[in-house]
Amino acid sequence: METLQLNKINKYFGTGSSRVHVLKDINFTAKKGELNLVIGPSGSGKSTFLTIAGGLQTPTNGNVELEGKAVKSMSNKQRDALRLNKIGFVLQAHNLIPYLTVQEQFQLVKKVKRQHNLTNLSLDLLLQKLGIEDLKNKYPSELSGGQNQRVAIARALYTKPDIVLADEPTAALDSERVVEVGKIFQQLAREQNTAVIVVTHDLRLIEFADNVYQIMDGKMTLNNDMKLA
Repeated sequence: METLQLNKINKYFGTGSSRVHVLKDINFTAKKGELNLVIGPSGSGKSTFLTIAGGLQTPTNGNVELEGKAVKSMSNKQRDALRLNKIGFVLQAHNLIPYLTVQEQFQLVKKVKRQHNLTNLSLDLLLQKLGIEDLKNKYPSELSGGQNQRVAIARALYTKPDIVLADEPTAALDSERVVEVGKIFQQLAREQNTAVIVVTHDLRLIEFADNVYQIMDGKMTLNNDMKLA
């Protein structure tokens, strides 16, 4: 079964002469065990696509299904529960709590989602892979943009989600860290049977992807030939 499916998704912003057609008849399927990249330049509709896929905003028309359930038929409470228990978000803004240390970020998540999170050992191993194991007692303001980004990645993976949705997760990382993040996402998909969707303009991630989509001017196409380039 497809874990995530978008059917004929359209999204408009604005009204009248200011109305903009951001997403145009988007069809997309993500399955467990696969890493999907959505490649496109800034302003192409990538972030809008991702937030609609995760139920953070609604399309103007079209259907989004998560594990066979139509998102638009869910109550707000059901959507909140779905995002908490099934989806891990890595957003560009990081969304770290500024007055909590790195360690406390994970403690807060554990208070909200009490079960089925990473063990302490598994979390330590993940932090080591991301090169942030020595930052547990630091606050977000004491970290670089790339370090905050890696903390946000770790926090999203901490809950062992069925679906990971990542928005430009490597934007502030050097090539060595990009490779490490690419490997982590690839292993997550294959070893934990997770559906991973990454929207990015970073072509360095292509080698780790099972499927590569391109989005341009709101239109999406599957282009796995990019993996052979």
